[in-house]
Amino acid sequence: MARAPRLNGGQKGGVPRRLLLGGTGAWLASPPLHASSASRLPPAAIPIDRLAVPWWRARFTAKAKELAQRPPGLVLYGDSIFQNFELTGPEPWRNFHPLWERYFVPRQAIDLGFKGDATSHLLWRVMHGEASGITPRVAMVLIGANNFGRLAWSAEDTERGILAVLEALRARLPRTRLLLLGILPSGRGPVVAAKTAAVNASLLRRFGNDGEGPIVFLDLSPVFLKGGRLDESLFLDPLLTPPEPPLHPNVKGATWMMEALAPTLLRLWRA
Repeated sequence: MARAPRLNGGQKGGVPRRLLLGGTGAWLASPPLHASSASRLPPAAIPIDRLAVPWWRARFTAKAKELAQRPPGLVLYGDSIFQNFELTGPEPWRNFHPLWERYFVPRQAIDLGFKGDATSHLLWRVMHGEASGITPRVAMVLIGANNFGRLAWSAEDTERGILAVLEALRARLPRTRLLLLGILPSGRGPVVAAKTAAVNASLLRRFGNDGEGPIVFLDLSPVFLKGGRLDESLFLDPLLTPPEPPLHPNVKGATWMMEALAPTLLRLWRA
């Protein structure tokens, strides 16, 4: 399998410095996300459960038991892009088992990706046990793509939701390094593309550029672009029956994604 294209920019730990963004207190949402300001928050930054959905409730319960039974060294907080790491095929393009064995098993990882979750749903999960009683070395966060689907939330509101998730995680996991991944590019049209770029650009500005804070931001968008255009060969959705717009990386795309973020993950793991 060909390797992921090299990302341009100054290097630090194998990843362009412009993609390694740390922060101290600057990541907090504005205004502060206190209960007294809840009425002014958009739905994207308010905890909302999906307990009425049977599979979601069952997965939430099962993951709570998994967290209680084996303390994780690494936690993946996100949506279906992370949940897909549990897929085992049979088609090679969606057999993620080798990737899980290579990158996650050695770090005692637990996958808390839930398909269809927006920032509000992840926020609810974090506030209801998914970050309690554990002290992982690193937590990876990838959320926001579903804010732009049927919910059609704005880029600004989505950023508020992401910041609310980060605030909730920092409050519960003060000793854990957070690796925040930018929303991945997709083939869902120019409006979604513009929102995705706006959120990632704003997070870049918000977090600064020292790469040494408790939160490190990594925008992997260049991995999924070829000649400035989305590389559809890196997504599994066009291979489905019927085909769907590119959104979820296939094994090839996920491999390139992991190769791009591995140096950062290793640095945080060893910190």
